[in-house]
Amino acid sequence: MLFVYAIYITIMSNENITTIHEFDFNFICEFFLNMKRQGPGSPEITLKALNFIDNLTDKSLIADIGCGTGGQTMVLAQHIPGQITGFDLFPQFIERFNSNAGDLNLQSRVKGIVRSMDNLPFRNEELDLIWCEGAIYNIGFERGLNEWRKFLKQGGYIAVTESSWFTEKRPAEIEHYCMPHFPEMSTISNKVGQIQTAGYMPVATFILPETCWTDHYFTPMIRAQKMFLDKYAGNKTAEEFVELQRYDAEMYRKYKEFYGYVFFIAKKI
Repeated sequence: MLFVYAIYITIMSNENITTIHEFDFNFICEFFLNMKRQGPGSPEITLKALNFIDNLTDKSLIADIGCGTGGQTMVLAQHIPGQITGFDLFPQFIERFNSNAGDLNLQSRVKGIVRSMDNLPFRNEELDLIWCEGAIYNIGFERGLNEWRKFLKQGGYIAVTESSWFTEKRPAEIEHYCMPHFPEMSTISNKVGQIQTAGYMPVATFILPETCWTDHYFTPMIRAQKMFLDKYAGNKTAEEFVELQRYDAEMYRKYKEFYGYVFFIAKKI
């Protein structure tokens, strides 16, 4: 889906800030392999965004950038034609991605590749659709829109989710929590303006419902946390890692009316 949404989450203790960047990437990957999705979202929301995209055929080429283990990719493949390539930096995610595609008998047109999102192997105007749930922040929202645009055919679509502010003003605590690690985080209207400036026509914008965070992310995470702590009983690093996840959930519950993920769908013009 997603690259790991939680990679930048933080927990504050007095003036100290601990980030998940301080953990080994293999440690992060092992934890999120125990979850179907690596960030907020749901099959229903993937399909809702997909409803705004047309003209896909058996010959269409689609890229899912920051695909994780492919939670959303498999939903896409079951509802649209074309060849889908998923990209992620974590080899373990791609291994699971390809295994999931095989389990669903989708391996003939769905393939995962270990690759950075700033080094994609496409020619100019080769893609019909770029999909990116919960991952574009890793390269930067504006940079991703601009650099990936050249890969899209004229009239091709891009569909991404991005953390956004729902209000012009918000409590200092949530601003302090988000902004050091999501410096591009802005309001929905500002994000739409960036989409237009990058050379796209905005097609649809909608906020992901609370259930994408609670039912499809934080609740499954409780089971993953238990499995992780059972395996690494007494391991302080594992305990700190899980504490970060729990703090992220606490902040969302406290401030969910001020921020969240937004789906942006746009067409190259």
